[in-house]
Amino acid sequence: MSYLFILGRILYGGYFVLSGWNHFSKTEMLTSYAGSKGVPIPNTAVLFSGLLIFLGGLSVLTGIMAPLGLWLIIVFLIPVSFKMHDFWKDTDPMQKMSNQVNFMKNMALLGGALLLLSLPVEMWGWVNLF
Repeated sequence: MSYLFILGRILYGGYFVLSGWNHFSKTEMLTSYAGSKGVPIPNTAVLFSGLLIFLGGLSVLTGIMAPLGLWLIIVFLIPVSFKMHDFWKDTDPMQKMSNQVNFMKNMALLGGALLLLSLPVEMWGWVNLF
């Protein structure tokens, strides 16, 4: 297995593990923001989305059930990008720029997940149960 592939897994998966952890450690702040964006049941949405990306990131990081983990990340990225970072609705230039940067970052992360899904399962190494 390529060292670059392992490093990429650590960086990509680690990003989502840390982001998921933030959903649990900063639930109140994220719930407030989600509520301001009109997310129904914001507390539950924050915890559920945190679980999706934490487990997805852990899966990519370890290689255990990696395709399933990537799908968890994809299921998170699509609605969150369009609901939470809808820069096209912003009138404040600073808010618009911030949301556009986050939206584009999420699209790049989505592209990375899709690219990783295209790899043969054998490349992931350790345990492939899915």
